[in-house]
Amino acid sequence: MTQDELKAAVGFAATAYVQPGSVIGVGTGSTVNFFIEALAQMNARVSAVVSSSEQSTRRLRGHGITVVDANEVEALEVYVDGADEIDHTGCMIKGGGGALTREKIVADMAERFICIADESKLVQTLGRFALPVEVIPMARSLVARRLRALGATPVLREGFVTDNGCVILDAHGLAIVDPAATEREIGEWPGVVTVGLFARNRATVCLLGTPGGVRTISF
Repeated sequence: MTQDELKAAVGFAATAYVQPGSVIGVGTGSTVNFFIEALAQMNARVSAVVSSSEQSTRRLRGHGITVVDANEVEALEVYVDGADEIDHTGCMIKGGGGALTREKIVADMAERFICIADESKLVQTLGRFALPVEVIPMARSLVARRLRALGATPVLREGFVTDNGCVILDAHGLAIVDPAATEREIGEWPGVVTVGLFARNRATVCLLGTPGGVRTISF
């Protein structure tokens, strides 16, 4: 199966976790785009969606799906999103598409996080994929120095500004053996908006695309 076929398979599989008439959260990225396509084909649609990015919002509205502001919703039944990496406990690295802060906000609103990914994203230890850290511009150098002190090589994502008007440092070379502790530490640094570790808001279920079909992992 091609990568697109794997993504389409997990995107369709995720619709089984969506109740018609509910309000759900929808993430960002190429795999999520396939989920949005599948969501649009459901016979009984969701009531509304809270979106994690302007990109997803445009795609959802293009399919006639109602998108509402997060402040209008108290809770979400599920949040469906991809991951750049996921370990065997459901902790993830996210933010390759630059929407990590809004993704974490929407994830925190949801009762269940349904991660959709292909099997290459499942790892023993997080960190092979560079860890994104969203930073207010004034703190870029300060946070970069602190990342280097942890043993990482921070690289500014050139020419990129988040939906929140901030910049992203991609921290290369970290082996993240304790995702929760690393998330807490980096998240407390002045100037950090969000770190792309999802340990507190880890996945409830991972739908993993494999050549043999969709593998379901519950955490």
